[in-house]
Amino acid sequence: MKIKCCKTNLMAVHDTMDVLKGRWKIQIIAALCYDKMRFSELQKEIDGISAKMLSSELKELEFNHLLKRTVLQTQPITVEYELTEYGLTLKKVIETLADWGIKHRKQIVGEIADN
Repeated sequence: MKIKCCKTNLMAVHDTMDVLKGRWKIQIIAALCYDKMRFSELQKEIDGISAKMLSSELKELEFNHLLKRTVLQTQPITVEYELTEYGLTLKKVIETLADWGIKHRKQIVGEIADN
């Protein structure tokens, strides 16, 4: 029974990582967790991402129903991105990752400071 449960969990983690793989997707989702943003705002928020990569990652996230793209009828036309209701189910995961990252950074910095 333990083996089946473990394999099920491993497959679920694999599926999750397949959707969220890459350097940028989790950062994009984290940026959109609290409010919608325009393309240029996202690019400014996420250090180091190129416009081409951001566009590609946004398309993949939209394909996976994690975000919604809205074209606004403005001059010039602007596009806003926001997490879908389904995408918002990742908010707890993002918050858990952020909490762990803060603790990890303190752990590593503390070890370096102690050396």
